[in-house]
Amino acid sequence: MRIACFHLFNDYSGSPKVLKTVVNGLIGKGHNVDLITSRGGVLDELKGQENLHMRQYNYKFSRNVCIRTMRYAWVQLQVFFIALGYIFKKDTVIYINTILPVGAALGGRLAGKRVIYHYHENAKAKSTAYRILAKVMQLIASDVICVSAYQRKFIRRKKRVHIIPNALQEKFTGRIIPDCENAFMQKRVLMLGSLKEYKGTDEFIAIAKELPEFNFELVLNESEENIAAYWKTKDLTVPQNLTVYPRQEDVVPFYNKASLVLNLSDRHRFIETFGLTALEAMTAGLPVIVPTVGGIAEMIEDGKNGYRIDVQNREKIKETIKDILTDKELFISLSNNAQKCSKKYSRECMIEQIGKVLEKRP
Repeated sequence: MRIACFHLFNDYSGSPKVLKTVVNGLIGKGHNVDLITSRGGVLDELKGQENLHMRQYNYKFSRNVCIRTMRYAWVQLQVFFIALGYIFKKDTVIYINTILPVGAALGGRLAGKRVIYHYHENAKAKSTAYRILAKVMQLIASDVICVSAYQRKFIRRKKRVHIIPNALQEKFTGRIIPDCENAFMQKRVLMLGSLKEYKGTDEFIAIAKELPEFNFELVLNESEENIAAYWKTKDLTVPQNLTVYPRQEDVVPFYNKASLVLNLSDRHRFIETFGLTALEAMTAGLPVIVPTVGGIAEMIEDGKNGYRIDVQNREKIKETIKDILTDKELFISLSNNAQKCSKKYSRECMIEQIGKVLEKRP
């Protein structure tokens, strides 16, 4: 079977990382994979593999709405015709990663192929455009893969919707070194995310200022230039105990020297459908603090492997950080439970379940 995978924007965020794991797994199962995506991200690391054919285009995100819309429309036109080109190729499945490559989905449907969506977003919590794309997905998808039970609740269609939690790349898990004794000694709080207000960047900086006794690290999926521009616009000052890093190709070293990982997404403006950074943290044996709702909240049991606290309750977050980083017995208990919990999100299980969906007959 040939699987044509489409992903709009190839960067170092969660959804392309998951796709990389899926593609590696599908190749390992003996499938031929065509990967159609942009240049310049984590998916570039797949180049040169046997049974993989990559086709790439130029695409960059723009903060200007008009430019962003024109770029998006142009890419959709390209991938529409690429997907339509599979019309005479037998035993081909169109695999859409995120709801954004709608052109490829439409082209694949017109070509008479099964169209499988791997749905990572929560469209209801996003813009009108995302909600429209989600409706299109439900109309034309042969099957939809959701990443959490929370996300599944917002899909109206009843049939051929599957809940398959994400898993981590072997490249990541193979280099993680859980060491709860050393992690407790580090007293270092880590957060990884995008440079968006609803992701809690400003709140993380404020918490770092108010807890000078601990070290803080912030890894943003942005360029140094955009980070500097954001600081200037918001008139933010970075405290001495906080180090800010731009986009990183490899985040393993950050987890290996961290003590605690935060996710400060604002539940009133954005809800995490899964929470890849939480899974990465737990794999490293690190406690996590996450919002109270969403797929990410499903992963955490309060007081066992972390805590669920909304970003609006900053005082409670600070008190919880103090408790975790000063009570060694509590820290070790959270650390051990976090690592145990992470094993439920197996790469082998994810690949097996996705493979079954792809191999289904109409």
